Amino acid sequence: MGALLFGWLVTGVVFLQHGAWPVFGFFGLDVLLVYLAFKANYRSARAHEEVSLSRTSLDIRKTAPSGRTQSHRFNPFWTRFSVARHDEIGITGMTVEARGEAVAIGGFLNPDDRESFATAFSRALATAKAG
Repeated sequence: MGALLFGWLVTGVVFLQHGAWPVFGFFGLDVLLVYLAFKANYRSARAHEEVSLSRTSLDIRKTAPSGRTQSHRFNPFWTRFSVARHDEIGITGMTVEARGEAVAIGGFLNPDDRESFATAFSRALATAKAG
């Protein structure tokens, strides 16, 4: 942002000296929009999920960008892990289901990470169910 602001000032001053004062304002608007985009991106990056699995409990804790947290607890023996796939894209969604409750997980992961998470989580859930 500092480099962008410096570039805006230098270029804007050149345009001001040549009498093109509206350009100076529009450059400032661009810098403001980039700042707001960065701020929104950093805010959304605060969202995360924690999945903890033991033989007696499956805990999912989802934190929204606002900081609001939702917790879900399941018995691993009665839990089903569903994966939705698309032929070209790969995994499009993952859901943990039990007792009529369904919780989507890993929605913000990229396709490769979804694939590795689904594989690892399926194995861990099978191991927990095996005893």
